[in-house]
Amino acid sequence: MFIQTESTPNPATLKFLPGKEVLREGTADFRNAEAATEASPLAGRLFEIPGVTGVFFGYDFITVTKEGPDWQHLKPAILGAIMEHFMSGAPVMASAAPASEASGTGEFYDKADEELVLTIKELLDTRVRPAVAQDGGDITFRGFENGTVFLHMKGACAGCPSSTATLKHGIQNLLRHFVPEVQQVEQVA
Repeated sequence: MFIQTESTPNPATLKFLPGKEVLREGTADFRNAEAATEASPLAGRLFEIPGVTGVFFGYDFITVTKEGPDWQHLKPAILGAIMEHFMSGAPVMASAAPASEASGTGEFYDKADEELVLTIKELLDTRVRPAVAQDGGDITFRGFENGTVFLHMKGACAGCPSSTATLKHGIQNLLRHFVPEVQQVEQVA
């Protein structure tokens, strides 16, 4: 098994491409070992590596966020854990539903804005999310209120030094162009 790695705009996060499907649908974002071990054998295994502080699963990639040690010291252990997991045939997730999808459905917006929200979501799904996935992350819609779009950043995007620029200059400008009612974009946890 050959696992490729790619750097991300976030220096604390590295993207791993196992050459296999990781999650068929949705994404899963883990920020602590306890939740990871409960929900995913693979995420639990990765959190056992000293220095790992976050694990994110996309369709065909895994991003790992670290604190402390250099990548040159962590990368061999992470590659080994991913390879062992896929060679064992164990499932990536303990249950069928991705963890983050189940916990992150609290959207808010006025029903009168439903058509605008559908347009915003379509733009996010077709133009923003594929580009963000290339960098090892994901962005999901959380709400729309008084001209402000609220988005949740996950994976490599969470805590990335360039995430503010991505939000303010990239996503905000795109949404303003196609949906004039959008005045600004804000990040929510």
